[in-house]
Amino acid sequence: MQKDDPSIRLLEVDIDPSNYEREHIPGASKVNWHTDLQDSTTFDVPTEAAFEDLAGELGITPDSTVVFYGDMMNWFAAHAYWLFTYYGHANVSLLDGGRDFWETRDAPLTTEEPAFTPQSYSIDTRQPGIRADRPDVMDALEQGTTLVDVRTPEEFRGEILAPPGWNEGVQRGGHIPGAYNIPWNQVVESTGCFKAEDELRAVYEEHGIDGNEDVITYCRIGERSALTWFVSTRYSDTKTSGTTTGRGLSGGIPWGHRSRRVNARPLGTDRHRGKCTLKNAHVPLLRR
Repeated sequence: MQKDDPSIRLLEVDIDPSNYEREHIPGASKVNWHTDLQDSTTFDVPTEAAFEDLAGELGITPDSTVVFYGDMMNWFAAHAYWLFTYYGHANVSLLDGGRDFWETRDAPLTTEEPAFTPQSYSIDTRQPGIRADRPDVMDALEQGTTLVDVRTPEEFRGEILAPPGWNEGVQRGGHIPGAYNIPWNQVVESTGCFKAEDELRAVYEEHGIDGNEDVITYCRIGERSALTWFVSTRYSDTKTSGTTTGRGLSGGIPWGHRSRRVNARPLGTDRHRGKCTLKNAHVPLLRR
């Protein structure tokens, strides 16, 4: 992957972008989720033009095979995978286990940054079906579409607004009424590698999800739910959609990621299809 061959590109996407400068897999290029995977003004996904510029600058063509990996068990690598899929890039892969697993295997790392020839990139066809927006979620509440909240149980119950040490600008706690809480870490082993397919199926079948229904997954800003979205679309027959990175403004998140929508209409939250309305813990609405 160190050759200047546009047929394949390896990209690292970390929660802490500075990890790349410390060391990375030989031949990997850096993608900064703060600046590359969202519009800095709207906090939505990048525009088509911005995405085309990013891909071209990374030496990617529409025919390139793009492999993503990153820290935190591939949170933001999965988000990047989703974004490339959303913009119609056909050949996308996720390195199982991500950066952490690679490091534990004492696999090669380097500080050398590759230089690839920029390419011309044009989006052909988007895949809008993998993104759910706020109206889709409101419709889902009426139609009984399966909603999966992949955040921690404490976030789901509205006890905390974000994982400890994180400040994502959340305005309210709670969850979308009727959502199931299936935390993202239930799909991976402690190594960061994905669980076996039979184990993954068991995780969802426990909640009555058998692969024959539409599913919207969400979290806070889209990275955790992207990992679950990846699993549900690659390891089952379930048709899953979600939202993208809309965290602000009009409010929206990638694949069902929950966005902190500042002027979102309050939604009462119930606990796992029960009643338990939380007057002071309304759910942040997604905007996909």
